[in-house]
Amino acid sequence: MNTLQEASKIFRALKSEKPSFGAWQMLPGTNISRAIARSGVDWICVDCEHGNIDDGQMHEAVAAIAATGVSPIVRIAANEAWMVKRALDAGAHGIVVPLIYTVDDAKRLVASAKFPPQGHRGFGSPFSPQTFANEPLTYYLQHANESLLTIVQIETASALESVAEIAAIPGVDCLLIGPFDLGNNIGRPILESGMHDDLKKAITKIKEAAHAEGKKVGIYCTSGEQAREFAEAGFDMISIAADMIAIPSYFGETLAAARGAGKYGVAKGLGYDGR
Repeated sequence: MNTLQEASKIFRALKSEKPSFGAWQMLPGTNISRAIARSGVDWICVDCEHGNIDDGQMHEAVAAIAATGVSPIVRIAANEAWMVKRALDAGAHGIVVPLIYTVDDAKRLVASAKFPPQGHRGFGSPFSPQTFANEPLTYYLQHANESLLTIVQIETASALESVAEIAAIPGVDCLLIGPFDLGNNIGRPILESGMHDDLKKAITKIKEAAHAEGKKVGIYCTSGEQAREFAEAGFDMISIAADMIAIPSYFGETLAAARGAGKYGVAKGLGYDGR
């Protein structure tokens, strides 16, 4: 492996053929970044889509996460080339891109994420190498295309329909399932009772499409129990918690215990059995 790959904990984890576990950061602040990183996760996704994190805070979080030896991943707000550039120029080890609808959307994303000749990403950020081993800029330029992860979210009905073609695109490294949006988009929202069978089948279809092309498949989870369920079902990149969910859940649980009221706020399973 080159030194960018060696410094990327998520790259090494996915190459190991074992499940890679990470977390979602939605709240700004490098102390939060470092606190999550100390849990031992492989990666932290800095959420600039639904999180309360602006561009400057994203830059600071990426640097803080990388300094702990954990891989910073950035979820940008939309499939826009300038958003891809900002995240990768900050030093992200990979990007997560939501709301992909078509094969062309995914191809456009890959082109935005790659330096020429594979794409049209602009070169010149001095921040990018600092989240690896502070390589020379020219070394980063030569090796970034093969070292940074392009993670495509499959959460729309049209992307689900074209998932085999999306998985086959060179430069797409991982298909990440957003089960809540995917359920909503196919008319099978997740309810208190769990997942509808049609949503379970859709998730399995995405997993099989990714693996058929030698790509990784990930899924957003909100608890360790859910994460273990999907790891045992063969998923590769799995979130275990998001800070904005974990903080009130933990405080509510401990407050209830202090009052003698039993547990409160424990996330329920999504009801996916891996079939």
